[in-house]
Amino acid sequence: MLQKLNNRKRVDRTLEPSQTWQGRLRSIAAKLWRWKWRALALAAVCGAIGYFSTPLVLGPVAAVDPVIRADFLQTVVASGHVEAPFRVNIGSQITGVVVSVPVDEGQVVKAGDTLVELDDHEARAAVVAAEGAIAQNQARLRQIRELTLPSAEEALKQAQATLLNAQRSYDRAEKLARSGYGTQAALDDARRMRDVALAQVRGTEFQVFTNRPGGSDYVMAETQLKQAEANLATARSRLGYTQIIAPRDGVLISRNVERGYVVQPSNVLMKLSPSGDTLLVVQVDEKNLGSLALHQRAVVSADAFPKQVFPADVVFINPGVELDRASVEVKLRPLDPPNYLTQDMTVSVDIEVARHPNTLIAPAADIYDLDGPHPWVLKVDGRHARRQLVKAGLVSAGNAEILEGLSEKDLLLPATATSIKDGSRIRPSVKATGRSP
Repeated sequence: MLQKLNNRKRVDRTLEPSQTWQGRLRSIAAKLWRWKWRALALAAVCGAIGYFSTPLVLGPVAAVDPVIRADFLQTVVASGHVEAPFRVNIGSQITGVVVSVPVDEGQVVKAGDTLVELDDHEARAAVVAAEGAIAQNQARLRQIRELTLPSAEEALKQAQATLLNAQRSYDRAEKLARSGYGTQAALDDARRMRDVALAQVRGTEFQVFTNRPGGSDYVMAETQLKQAEANLATARSRLGYTQIIAPRDGVLISRNVERGYVVQPSNVLMKLSPSGDTLLVVQVDEKNLGSLALHQRAVVSADAFPKQVFPADVVFINPGVELDRASVEVKLRPLDPPNYLTQDMTVSVDIEVARHPNTLIAPAADIYDLDGPHPWVLKVDGRHARRQLVKAGLVSAGNAEILEGLSEKDLLLPATATSIKDGSRIRPSVKATGRSP
């Protein structure tokens, strides 16, 4: 027996060190394999103890928000629509048949552009007749100046000369009758010739007077000429009415006429939304009425083009509140309206009501009792949550201005973390929210 043990020792001495360690490892692995289920159970128990004991010892992992310093902008958000201050109803001033409609609904037109053309044959004939009447009355007036009046003046001179000779003959006949050398018959003939000459003078004087400016014939000719000119103006106006034109720049928002229609003055053929006077009409919650003021700036975007924004200016705040909607009507004028802005388009408006530069900002959701007399937060103090009273200022877009109680880079627990109380141990984890004022 002793010899066998000595032989085994000599064999062990001859083995390589690596072979000795490999054997030991195989031995250990074999033992672990035999005890594998017990080893796994032990590891699971140790892991569970570590998992459930860590929050109890170190506290739970809690997402926190940092307090930042930036410019705080308070805005009032509202939605509404595009509206022109008024709409122009386009109609016809005469009854006529439509021969052409060269514009379409939604088309942008300029002042003076033709919108509807009516049949103008009758109107053109009336213009020609009125022009003929003017030419006739102008000729009549020229005839009075160039012929009738000069002829009357010459006739007056002849009548005056005849009257002078007749008066002299009468004077001689009267003298001879008084001296007894003339007869009564000769005196009567001389008197008759004098009276005829006097009547001729009076008649020619009347003709001269009536044909001179201010006389009845001259005034009548002038009046007829003015009437003809008025008739021509009326005829030309009626001819112009056959071309219905745009009274101002704008967009045609409706069209109710086609070629062949018989239109009357009572018909509304088109509706024009004037350009340059576009307003944005929005409804703002009445609780924001105290923050609104005239000439506040706003940023506007149309729902159809949400990525394109343009500035606007507050120009009207309705002093009354709509009871049904508890809102206030506000009107804004676009400062640089885009071309795509059309009547009744839906828009969203952010009205800037206040701006505080370089102030502390925290999420409004992290502040308890924000609208109460004593708002407070849960601030991270090392590894613990501590209650901290704060004083809040402006509140807008999910952010709140912090006036007192906090400093820049303080970490706040959200108010939704109801399981964390004042004094609780925590492991803070800063949220990457990309928050901006």
